[in-house]
Amino acid sequence: MSDPLAKPQAISLREAFLFWLKLGFISFGGPAGQISIMHQELVERRRWISERRFLHALNYCMLLPGPEAQQLATYIGWLMHRTWGGVIAGGLFVLPSLFILIGLSWMYIAFGDVPVVAGLFYGIKPAVTAIVLQAAHRIGSRALKNNWLWGIAAASFTAIFAFNVPFPLIVLGAAVIGYVVGSWAPEKFSNGGHSGTNKSYGPALIDDDTPTPEHARFSAVKLLRLALIGAVLWALPMGLLTLLFGWNGTLTQMSWFFTKAALLTFGGAYAVLPYVYQGAVGHYGWLTPTQMIDGLALGETTPGPLIMVVAFVAFVGGYAQQVFGADHVFLAGAVAAMLVTWFTFLPSFLFILAGGPLVESTHNELKFTAPLTAITAAVVGVILNLACFFGYHVLWPNGFSAHLDWPSALIAIAAAIALFRFKRGVIQVLIGCALVGLAVHLLR
Repeated sequence: MSDPLAKPQAISLREAFLFWLKLGFISFGGPAGQISIMHQELVERRRWISERRFLHALNYCMLLPGPEAQQLATYIGWLMHRTWGGVIAGGLFVLPSLFILIGLSWMYIAFGDVPVVAGLFYGIKPAVTAIVLQAAHRIGSRALKNNWLWGIAAASFTAIFAFNVPFPLIVLGAAVIGYVVGSWAPEKFSNGGHSGTNKSYGPALIDDDTPTPEHARFSAVKLLRLALIGAVLWALPMGLLTLLFGWNGTLTQMSWFFTKAALLTFGGAYAVLPYVYQGAVGHYGWLTPTQMIDGLALGETTPGPLIMVVAFVAFVGGYAQQVFGADHVFLAGAVAAMLVTWFTFLPSFLFILAGGPLVESTHNELKFTAPLTAITAAVVGVILNLACFFGYHVLWPNGFSAHLDWPSALIAIAAAIALFRFKRGVIQVLIGCALVGLAVHLLR
């Protein structure tokens, strides 16, 4: 805005719709990049919401399972334009990524054996290993503040690496430790949430002293109605899938599996990826380890939350299982991707629309609780295990008994140096490694 002292004019739902649509196509960079874009646009430039109210909403979203950037967009959209505003903001954050991933997944399945495509993915796979390792370092540097949290991270890594303990049990165990230890030593689990300087960029449409709008005030009747609507929105498609395909049908099991995954995404998408590969690769066999690595690479290069990699997993699974027969494999993959997206993100919308009024009842900054801090520490361990999993399949594609794939190892080392030493962006690293991989593949 040109005048920093002028209060912004009321924003229509149409104007908000156009902004959220634009955001859905430019939201690269993972949660940190997406939150930064929203802060620049909504707090600094447009002044739709003040810094303090923005951080207040963000801290609540950080407490929830699910993609915090998408939930933050939903929260702000809901605060500005009621329920439909939240649905539009959160939905447009996801839909562009969904349709892009359906197209890329089909191209991957249909043309993945073409030498050029195979060469590109040959270089991308080692880069993904380095990216996951960087994710473990990034989260660990923020979360592991004392020996207790380091111990939880080490124990979670040992549990999943050496004993293949299911991810939900690791989350539950970390939460119990955080609750018990945090009750008598809270300073060990005082990680806190996002904080800031509460800088003012001028009057905001939703300012620090703006009264909570009527629709954002808590009501037990509204909460009950929303819970019932949410239950119907989950049970109706799940019931139809069960009737059409049976409980053990591929689409039914995908929907059930990713409903559970949606409730376990504390710490972001990298936290739930170990659970996804345990189930999708190890238990159900919907895709191979190599395809899982390729899917993560595609997820990294598209806008929207990284957890959208579940759409790739579902597309490949539905396509390979030929749910609708051999003549409709694309349709099967597309329907699977859309169903899984629905069941993955439905809880996120419900958490915001149901919990938002409780959050708006106080503008005091929210903090991580001890159990959630412990879960974040455990997440570091499982992400490190994921890096080991990817590294094994990339560097020793034929098993430890075969030779190390030296070109892949050199590409992985170069990607790690670019990420850690030179702080290059993920997309830049993926493009560079893809080109090197293509050259190596074509020269062999």
